[in-house]
Amino acid sequence: MLVNSSIVYLTWSVIEDTPSSELLTLTDTGLIRVLLKQIAGKMLLSGEEVCALYDYIGSRTTLIRDIAEFRLTSKTHPNVET
Repeated sequence: MLVNSSIVYLTWSVIEDTPSSELLTLTDTGLIRVLLKQIAGKMLLSGEEVCALYDYIGSRTTLIRDIAEFRLTSKTHPNVET
């Protein structure tokens, strides 16, 4: 099952709202679970959607951490070009 666009949008919104330090310190499994819990608190998900979203987030953990690292770097070094 593919993840629909509204779930993808909500996922990235939750990622943006989650502190970078938290995103960087969790294991992959912990990161996925924390994000799933936050998303499930905002939107009712079917079992199939949870499984698909688990795979979606799992395949993007490196990207999520890169974004979190960039956010931290931007805060500590405001002259970093965006």
